Order: sequence, then structure tokens, then C-alpha cells
Amino acid sequence: MAEALQFLHLPEQKIAETLKNAALTEVFVQLVGVARPLGESTKQKGSFLYQLGAKSVKAPHSKQWLPLVVKLIMSGDIRFEPQLAAAINYVSDKTLRAVDEAELRETCGAGVVVTSEQIEDEVRTVLEANKDDLLAQRYAFNTGKLLGEVKNKLKWADGAKLKQEMDTRIFELLGPKTEEELNPKKKKAVKPAAKPKDEPKKSNDAENEAAVDGAATIEELMRTRTKDFHKVGENYKTDGYVVTPDMERILKEHVKRVNGKVVTRFPPEPNGILHLGHAKAIGINFGYAKAQGGSCNLRFDDTNPEKEEEKFFLAIEEMVKWLGYKPAKITHSSDNFDQLYEWAVQLIKKDLAYVCHQKVEEMRGFDVKESPYRNRPVEESLRLFEDMKNGKFGEGEATLRLKTVLEEGKMDPVAYRIKYVPHHRTGNKWCIYPTYDYTHCLCDSIEDITHSMCTKEFQSRRSSYYWLCNALGIYCPVQWEYGRLNIEYTVVSKRKIQKLITSGVVHDWDDPRLFTLPALRRRGVPAEAVNNFVASLGLTGNQMAINPMALDAAVRDYLNVNAPRTMAVLEPLKIRIKNFKELALPAKLAVDDFPSTPTTSKHEVEFSDVVYIEKSDYRSNNSDKSFRRLTKSQPVALKYIALVLTVIDEVLDQSGNVTEIVVNAEKLTDENKPKAFIHWVCNPLKVEVRMYDRLFNHKNPEDPDVVPGGFLTDCNSDSLTVLNNVYIDKYLAESNVYDRFQFERTGYFAVDQDSKPGKLVFNRTVLLKEDAGK
Repeated sequence: MAEALQFLHLPEQKIAETLKNAALTEVFVQLVGVARPLGESTKQKGSFLYQLGAKSVKAPHSKQWLPLVVKLIMSGDIRFEPQLAAAINYVSDKTLRAVDEAELRETCGAGVVVTSEQIEDEVRTVLEANKDDLLAQRYAFNTGKLLGEVKNKLKWADGAKLKQEMDTRIFELLGPKTEEELNPKKKKAVKPAAKPKDEPKKSNDAENEAAVDGAATIEELMRTRTKDFHKVGENYKTDGYVVTPDMERILKEHVKRVNGKVVTRFPPEPNGILHLGHAKAIGINFGYAKAQGGSCNLRFDDTNPEKEEEKFFLAIEEMVKWLGYKPAKITHSSDNFDQLYEWAVQLIKKDLAYVCHQKVEEMRGFDVKESPYRNRPVEESLRLFEDMKNGKFGEGEATLRLKTVLEEGKMDPVAYRIKYVPHHRTGNKWCIYPTYDYTHCLCDSIEDITHSMCTKEFQSRRSSYYWLCNALGIYCPVQWEYGRLNIEYTVVSKRKIQKLITSGVVHDWDDPRLFTLPALRRRGVPAEAVNNFVASLGLTGNQMAINPMALDAAVRDYLNVNAPRTMAVLEPLKIRIKNFKELALPAKLAVDDFPSTPTTSKHEVEFSDVVYIEKSDYRSNNSDKSFRRLTKSQPVALKYIALVLTVIDEVLDQSGNVTEIVVNAEKLTDENKPKAFIHWVCNPLKVEVRMYDRLFNHKNPEDPDVVPGGFLTDCNSDSLTVLNNVYIDKYLAESNVYDRFQFERTGYFAVDQDSKPGKLVFNRTVLLKEDAGK
């Protein structure tokens, strides 16, 4: 059975999943039995057969007609998705009693091939008919209408090719999007009716109607989507905030200390590298402070010395600055260890905390019984807590617990635990360390944080946050929650990334296949694109999982406007111009960095009798009428030099491979204008190019139902391709690390940190267009 599924070109993991479904496997075995005698299977044919089998399970009455569709697939008469969909719909008709093969062929367009030329011609015709409206409305024009017109004329055209051609021709007509088009102003929302005077308290949940839509920038998002946030000093107006007898005095003193300004903080744990999800947290905290004219601290939550390393502190600070933010202060939770200890003693004296000797497994879970040590005398807990501090207990033999219950039902969270590990800042001074539940709110209070913003999973800790501050009689900030950002086709867990590194799957935390911020920067993703992407997601309480293509689109929009164009040949083929001397051409020419935009920015390239083109731009033996580039019988033009090349000879190696093309050239005129213009390089610089793809095959590689073998088994073996013989123009020799360029007709690339003098390395950041196959 597995052998039959291999005929469909399924990956091993997909085969294993399919074999679990006996009914589906039986259908595929039958289909392959019909298909195998009809010829070899390609990846596309395998995909079509898989779709046919999967759909037939839901329409069992159609199985008798499937061999006819298999025959059309294997013969190549069904080549495109619309044809396959029409064939499946035809044989799935429950009223069908017999199949007329001629009718089936006509219904699904079997054998009909819509060439690239037909698509180009029809797109050109439709755009010409709508040219005036397009020029007037530009990118606000509804191009779906145009695609519909073309599809009506070319029913069986490949939808992806059609859209790509439409996008390309519209771009040629309109040029890049303007700043205003990239960052459109949002329509003003209709103001709601006036609220009655006795309005309810504001919800701390960022999920509300006014906060769903995205914005062009982080500052705009945090200025316009935070109407429900309380004003400085008006903490008591928020839902769940506890009013105490001393609250008014405490809030007045707080407002005076912060000068009535917003104060936020971004509090990462320094035990790993920041990822794309953290970029949202950074943007929300720093963005809100900036939008309100306030300040934001970078606070390292360094309460777990076992996992903290200096490199993580430095990398986190560097990434915050890379995103364009400057912390008002850089603080550490460990700055407050003495104060936190004194407050713990106060809580014991108030009989609000106690020393406990239960094991971790006894405290875990939600149906946990009250600790037998909960009601021990205050004096005993004070003595035992001091013994903990003085190293008289082993690790795990004692903890300090708070006498409170979290919303989720968790009883008496741990405030201090014993760890005989030196701290990177306090050395061996302490052998007891505070937990997040204890430290977080108290450090917020110490720093006079006005808005304590965190992800939604901390909502269950909000009441203990307020309880702890009020139990100590200190200033109590307000906690606001927003939805966590997850990314598909990757892992962001520090432990799992470390496993990828130690297993040799990736090289380090900044491997461009990861979604850590250093990895994104190394791949060439601009910080501005990351910020714009985060802003576009809006401010919502819903957890979201985004496809990497959404980030790619934001990156592409930014680089389209900001990355200079250059010519680069990934797989070079030598071209020798036989009549070069007769042409009297210049040895150098100036090329615009942004050909579609009027600018003064240019770069200089060389030109001689030898140039290099992409190997894929030449076909020695060509029968494909849709191929528009260089062949023995078809000329092509070189971009920017306005020169038309015609093949006169090929040079072959001992294996019969073409190593050089000899051509005649003539200057471009209206009469000899060819079908295509291609890029080229002359007297080039050889560089290395790394082509990155998705690291994992499935959206959620951590899902045991989808990937039962664990996330390491889901890694894409083709996620990195290294090209060592790429040619670029020599003017790029002085490029710096992270410089970004558009390699014309190929994609966007950035200089990698592995580059050395005389040996540049480029990383592919993103394709020019979205890969329709993903």
C-alpha cells in the first residue's frame, strides 16, 4: 500500500497519515492500479490523483467513473486545477447514470491548453479596455473584476499564472505603490451614541469592536485603538480594580511621581532570543508609551538564574533597538531582590504567606487540597523563611506560598523557591529566588507602571496581581491583556529551538529559517516591515496564528519601495557577441536603482562582448510555444542596453551540455522588438546565495495528531539550497551586512554576516511574488 501512495509523490509523513485511513488508502490503491500502466507519474499528476481520490470518498457513487478521469490526468489532457475540478464535479453528479466520454472531455476542457501567450494577450486586452479607470483609481481599482473578465474568455487557464500576469502588467502600468497607498488612512468610525452618566467600568480585555482593525503604524494603532484604556491616575475606573481606603492618596502620589505621564514596560525573561510574537509585545508597550507622550522601560525578568545567559541580555536589548525603540530605563527584577524579600517578610507577619514543605507534584493541578502547613504559626514561618535564605534547606525542601487563590482555581501560588545557583548580577548572595507570580506586579509597582500590558493567558492572574499589591499597601497598576501572536510552520519555544540547534537542523538562534528576531534580520527582513506587520494585525484579545506568507507580503511591500534593483544571475550561461566591435557600444552604462520611479539614484554596470544570462532563459530545443525567451529561432533583448540577440552557434562540453552561446546583436528598433527582455551581467563578481524555504512541512509541527513522530521529524529537507556560482555586478562589491537589494526577476536578497572581503554571501529574503504553491 505504501508503494502505491509513493506513486502519488506524497512525502513520507503524508503516506503515514494516509495509511491510518483504510477507506481512503483503498481508493488510492485502486486509482494507482489504473494509472500505473498509463505511464510515469509526475508531482502534478500525483497531486491531481490524490485530490480525485480524496473527493471520491465523499461521493462513493462516482467511483465507477474514476478510471476515465485517471486516464485524462495521465495522458496530460487534464493539466490545470479548473479542468480537474470540472471533471470531479461531472462524475460526482448523483443523477448520473452513464458517462459519455466525449461529454466529459468537453465539460472539463480536456486537452485544452491555454498558453502563456494567450494569457498575456487577453490580460493586455482587458487592461487596455480599463486603462483610463486604472490610471485614475490606481491600486484602489477592483482588479477582481478584471480577473473575472479574463477567466470568462479563458475558462481553463491556470489561475495562478493568470493572476501573476495580471499583477505584473498592472505593476508595469502603475509602478510601485506610493507611500499613501502603502499606508491608507482608515475611514473614521461612526461615533456611538453618548453613554449615560453611570457608565460601566472599562474592560481590561483588549478585545473590543474599536480595537479589532489594524493600522498603518504602531503609534497610530496605540493612539486610535485604545480608547478604553484608563487615564493616568484613574486606575479605579477599570474592571476588577480593587478600591481600598488608601487608594486615593496612593494614586495621587503615583501621578505626581510620573508627572501625569504614561509609563509602560517590556519585561522579557533573559533565557532565550526574542521572536516575532515578542515584536507584537514590544510594539504594544513601546508604541502606547510613544503615542501618549510617555515612556517605556526594558525590564529583564531575571529571577531564574539557571537559564539566564549574558548573550540573551545583549541580544534582547539589541533587538529592541533594531525595531526602533529606545528604553527610558533598562532595569532588572534583581535590582529589587532586597525589597522583594522585605515585602515577603511583611506578608508572613500579616499571615498572608507561609513556608510549605509539599513536593512540586503535590501542589500541581487544579483539584489540589489545602497544604497541611497553611496554618502554621507566623513566628514559625518567619524562622523557616530565614532558614531558607540562609541555606539550611535543600532545593525542593521548602517554598514560600501566598495565601490566595487564582481565578483558574490554583491555590496558594509559590512566591519563593530554593535554588543553589549563582545569579549573573547578585552572585552567591541569594539561594532563594522569587517567582514570576510574586515578582511581576511588585516590580511594576516599584517602577510606577501605569499600564501593565501582557498576553491573554495572564488574565487568570489579574486578581492575584491586585491582591498582592493591596496586601502590601503599595501602588497597584492596572493589568491589560491582548491576544498572543503565534506563527504557523515554525516553533518558537526556546527549548525546541535549542533542540533544533543541537540536532544540527539549524545553525544557531539567528538561522534565517527561524522566526526569532535576529533570524528575521539576518534573512533581510526590515524592522520597519515587522512593525508595519504588527500594526496591521490590530489590537485584539483573540489569540491568532498567522501564516508566514502574511509577513512576507508586508516585507515585499516595504522592499518594493526601498530596495534598489540590481541584476544578478543565479545560474549563469555565457553569451559571446560575435559582432560586438561593429556595434560601437559604450563600455559602461548607468542604470536606475528604481527604474519605475523617477529618481537620481543610479549605479554603473559594465558591458563587453561577453555577458552572462540565466541558464533558464535559453532553450536549445524548444517546442513550447509559450516560451518567450532565447532559442535558436527566437531572439531576445537585453534590458537597459536595448540590444537584440540572435543565436548563431552553441558551444558544448564533452557531455553535450551547452556552455556558451554565440550570438549576433543588433540595436533595438520598432521592427525587431522581441517578445521578451532579460537581465544579464558583465565582468561579474562571483558570490554565494542561500535560498531559504519553510523549515517545517506542516502548519503546526508540534501537533502530535498531525506529526506523531515529533517536530524534528517534520523538518523540510529542502529548506536551504546554497548556490556557489552566482554572478552579480561588481559595483556591489562594497556592500555592507544587511544591505538589501531586489535581484531583478528573482526576488529580494540581503547581505549575510558570513560575508568576507572578496566573498559576499546573500540570503534570499522573499520572492518577488507570493508562491502560489504554498
